[in-house]
Amino acid sequence: MDLSIMIPELLKALPLTLAITFTAMVAGFLLALIATTFRVRRIPVLSQLADLYVSYARSVPVVLQLFVAFYGLPLVVALFEVEDFVSPNVAAMVGLSLYHGGYLSEVLRPAYLAVERGQHDAADSLGYTFLQKILRVVGPQAVHIALPGYGNSIIYLIHNVALVMYIGAADVMATAHLVMERDYNQYQFETYLVLAVIYSLLCLVAWIVVRFFETRNAKFTPNTAPAKATMMASV
Repeated sequence: MDLSIMIPELLKALPLTLAITFTAMVAGFLLALIATTFRVRRIPVLSQLADLYVSYARSVPVVLQLFVAFYGLPLVVALFEVEDFVSPNVAAMVGLSLYHGGYLSEVLRPAYLAVERGQHDAADSLGYTFLQKILRVVGPQAVHIALPGYGNSIIYLIHNVALVMYIGAADVMATAHLVMERDYNQYQFETYLVLAVIYSLLCLVAWIVVRFFETRNAKFTPNTAPAKATMMASV
């Protein structure tokens, strides 16, 4: 196979892969913040629902979560009496956002709890609201603890984006399979090797960005939490 033909075809599908990844990163982060807030504050009913959501996201295989989103979203949309067609791309974004949010909540929650109790008490004594305490006192320290685990979660998300081909999303992996079928599966090794390079580069870029923020954050945030908290955050 001529790589000068195959690689451009795969790169044409790269924007969709990046769009799904970025959407899941942002939406998943927001879901994780909401779920973590409910869990650490132990808000009745909401905390139990958040625990159930996190358990679902972490226990159910990602490919199964994608199928649930793909077949479940049209049912939800139909309740509002609007067009019930949900594209595979939208289902992929929703499914991966839910997965990433639940996984990331298990990174943020230990990071929040690892901040010394005295920091919480000091913020409370100053009359800070919960939001003020997060933004001014606890949040910066929790971010310092959570960054390694957050970096891992991004890497896992990039890996799992490759599964969206099973619900019909035309990402890089799906395009590669179409290329191989067109060429009667004669160049499987070469195609998968190119895919490996693409995903490795995506993960490398993500690691460099997270590492940059780790280094930058370390300059301004004192490491007040115990070392074992960092291990908890990266699990």
